[in-house]
Amino acid sequence: MKRLLIVHHTPSPNLQAMYEAVRSGASTDEVGGVEVVARPALTASPVDVLEADGYLLGSPVNLGYLSGALKHFFDQVYYPCLEETVRRPFGAYLHAGSDATGALRALESITTGLKWRAVRPPAVVTGEPGRAALEECWELGAMVAAELGTV
Repeated sequence: MKRLLIVHHTPSPNLQAMYEAVRSGASTDEVGGVEVVARPALTASPVDVLEADGYLLGSPVNLGYLSGALKHFFDQVYYPCLEETVRRPFGAYLHAGSDATGALRALESITTGLKWRAVRPPAVVTGEPGRAALEECWELGAMVAAELGTV
């Protein structure tokens, strides 16, 4: 069975709703053979990353950048996972007050350095996530899971 790791920093109700939608999509019955494991960004370890076959990353955009918690996660796993996780699929979802440009640039830079493969562009939500935004998050979770499992 393949393992999909969700690494998230979920400090707000808006991010909680996005996380739940992503997790629901990743856990859909339409995709088989995938175990979904979630870890808060501050506790996710290199072992979690090495044991996973793909990743979903969730973060608020703080002051135009990824949350410190997600940055801490990347700082902890970058070198221990650099060679072993090349070409693994990932997806990301971000919640911003207004602009996510800096966070998107940082996410792209870090995941390019890790040589991870984006399944689709990140889901970026500003303000309260409405139905369409939550559906986008669900689809993101389902698409990354489908990269690993059987449809």
